[in-house]
Amino acid sequence: MKEKTIDYILRSTWMAIQKMYNEEAGTKNSTMATGFALISIDPEKGSPSTALGPKMGMEATSLSRTLKKMEEFNLIERHPNPEDGRGVIIHLTPFGKEMRDFSKSVVFRFDEVVKENISEEDLNTFKKVAGTMMELISNKKIYRNTAQSR
Repeated sequence: MKEKTIDYILRSTWMAIQKMYNEEAGTKNSTMATGFALISIDPEKGSPSTALGPKMGMEATSLSRTLKKMEEFNLIERHPNPEDGRGVIIHLTPFGKEMRDFSKSVVFRFDEVVKENISEEDLNTFKKVAGTMMELISNKKIYRNTAQSR
């Protein structure tokens, strides 16, 4: 195959972004997963732990491991959900809020540099193409008949 496939381009680009984020997070003894979790938690009201996995696109076991490490590093606190006695609300500690601000600055810097180097028209096309791919995948329009024909 001489021409790179679309999934190869997406995967290799995402891996490069992930490596870049992990290197930057490493300057503060953190990780990309921790940074995304910090950004996903409401800094004022906290967030139900059950809402974080889907919001971040993480499986429950990976999220559980990430939250445990975040608690060990005093980034978050768990409090009972007043509306559901079985549920837990994740709240940021003052240090967690500080690290959330750092994580947001890293993401915003990436966005800023990309926008400085790629035209608005090209970025809009990229977003449209990515949105169409997500629609095709979520509506099972790529492999929907594959399982049935086996």
